[in-house]
Amino acid sequence: MEVDKKEEIASETSSEQVVNPWEVSAKDGGRIDYDKLIDQFGCQRLDESLIARVERLTSRKAHVFLRRGVFFAHRDFNEVLDAYEGGDKFYLYTGRGPSSEALHLGHLIPFMFTKYLQEAFKVPLVIQLTDDEKCMWKNLSVEESQRLARENAKDIIACGFDVTKTFIFSDFDYVGGAFYKNMVKVAKCVTLNKAMGIFGFSGEDHIGKLSFPPVQAVPSFPSSFPHLFPGMDMLRCLIPCAIDQDPYFRMTRDVAPRLGYSKPALIESTFFPALQAKNGKMSASDPNSAIYVTDTAKDIKNKINRYAFSGGQDSIEKHREIGANLEVDIPVKYLSFFLEDDAELEHIKKEYGEGRMLTGEVKKRLTEVLTEMVERHRMARAAVTDQMVDAFMAVRPLPNMFE
Repeated sequence: MEVDKKEEIASETSSEQVVNPWEVSAKDGGRIDYDKLIDQFGCQRLDESLIARVERLTSRKAHVFLRRGVFFAHRDFNEVLDAYEGGDKFYLYTGRGPSSEALHLGHLIPFMFTKYLQEAFKVPLVIQLTDDEKCMWKNLSVEESQRLARENAKDIIACGFDVTKTFIFSDFDYVGGAFYKNMVKVAKCVTLNKAMGIFGFSGEDHIGKLSFPPVQAVPSFPSSFPHLFPGMDMLRCLIPCAIDQDPYFRMTRDVAPRLGYSKPALIESTFFPALQAKNGKMSASDPNSAIYVTDTAKDIKNKINRYAFSGGQDSIEKHREIGANLEVDIPVKYLSFFLEDDAELEHIKKEYGEGRMLTGEVKKRLTEVLTEMVERHRMARAAVTDQMVDAFMAVRPLPNMFE
């Protein structure tokens, strides 16, 4: 089957920036060029007309991540909306690679947005915990990967998902049966040369890495979940994810029609930046680059004051004269993600950009916003029991999943 040019399998690994599922970096510490990624990957930009259509179809204001361009690109999202408007349903699929004990704020973004989509469209959701992937890529033991998967599941559940519409599964526990059959079908469609072109595998990589992409691909196919979607093999799937996951699903979209399935649609986000404004995204490997959901109020205040890169000037006099550079200011970027009030955000940007507000004032407001958010999450997570995790991960029908 000839691959559409816009679906051409190639990840962004130019000399200027590297964006793939395992590495995100920009040239010389610069910023990721998202316009270039859209051109390279062949996806489409989310425009105002699509956002307005979401609001019309759901009868609610678009999520802040849509309004402010955090989720900025898509593949066939318009087709999912066409089908939905015509009375057809779809399901959501997202995931988490459990490589650390605690999540940072960047990890929460896809789950916060997915919760909004689930509530707005009244659709079921599957969440994949790729404990097998992290076992192979992070040199974790099988047992440790499984333990981290359950711990991360508690943070995911704390985001407020509806247990009657949500199935969370770990690969070590669930892969088999219909899921495994789809994996084999996908694997037969992708040559070694193509896999190396998509993911950059080399002769130094162990064969476990080569075997993983079908595992992440097949939750896009409803027949992988016969307990959820019996007889619904053409049900559409919408995947909210960061754009570094796009290579997996370009591969999936290429093979789906050959296997008799609909191509999954995607809605893709930018990366959540590190506090120090280094290239790429917030990293779990550098604790001072990230705000964690386990951080105390003191930790949050200290990290923001010490490490959050400022676009303010190096003297008050100069700052009052020319104002802050909002393009590089991390506190403003973080507020753009998490400050709900559009009017307050615009006020801060105007006052700070024109020098009437100082860096310390902006950092103080960000500290308040993040402290409240992290504390709210901490309390929700503390209420998640092992029995609740078992309930979300139980293989069972979801009888009211489209209501």
